[in-house]
Amino acid sequence: MGILNMKTLREYIKEAEEEKIAIGHFNISNSEGFWAVVNATKKINLPVIIGASEGERDFIGIKQIKALVDTIKAEGLPIFLNADHTYSVDRVKEVVDAEFDAVIIDGAEKSFEENLKITKESVDYRNSKNPEILIEGELGFIGKSSKVLDEMPEGIEILESNMTKPEEASEFVKETGVDLFAPAVGNIHGMVRGGNPKLDIERIKNIREATGVPLVLHGGSGITDEEFKQAILAGISVIHINTELRLAYRQGIQKSLIENPDEIAPYKYLKPALQAMQAVIEKRMTLFANL
Repeated sequence: MGILNMKTLREYIKEAEEEKIAIGHFNISNSEGFWAVVNATKKINLPVIIGASEGERDFIGIKQIKALVDTIKAEGLPIFLNADHTYSVDRVKEVVDAEFDAVIIDGAEKSFEENLKITKESVDYRNSKNPEILIEGELGFIGKSSKVLDEMPEGIEILESNMTKPEEASEFVKETGVDLFAPAVGNIHGMVRGGNPKLDIERIKNIREATGVPLVLHGGSGITDEEFKQAILAGISVIHINTELRLAYRQGIQKSLIENPDEIAPYKYLKPALQAMQAVIEKRMTLFANL
């Protein structure tokens, strides 16, 4: 099966919704991360999304990461590419022109009105180029950290007043025409030692009913398995994991270099880091698919 015969990301997300499971979204910034996702997907045989933020895209190269993913798609594997956290319409245009499968326009730090404006501009541009590319909007700021923290990130308070309101989410989705929606429901970017805040499961249900589009959970690292299961049943269809992978990668390298202090061949001392990331991805993909 090649690219022409593969289901679209939109179709896979619809299936996930119907089956009450979620698709894993894993960020990469180098070849080790790429192969960790590919190897896990080959082993488990489930659709997966590779994410690349603005910084990660700048590091790898927009055309280069697209080419890498396309080589795997050509083998028939259901791997899709998402432009994670994109903060301007100009940068949305870059990835739409490069024909990524999806893009997040992140105006969560902006006012509701400005967020709505740039999100709608992004949707309009996508519509003029390729309506099959999915546009995700985000409402509710959950921070930008991808670190293991001793306490909550600066500027982030998990208060009901700061979470996404179903009525605002409904208006946002209706006015912008986004395909996917990422709410603030107690989730944060990064991991907090001692445990991340609890998710507001009822809010997820209400937002899904109010918006009528699939929901995406950002800041998945640090959330408990039970909360993941509840969130998926409540309406989450895509879950982002990044900090957990970065931590596994760093720990894998550190352990490898300690155990093999004289090794200087990167493909040898980086292999344990790749394997550590792959283990995380396999664990999460299996959990999200309720296997």
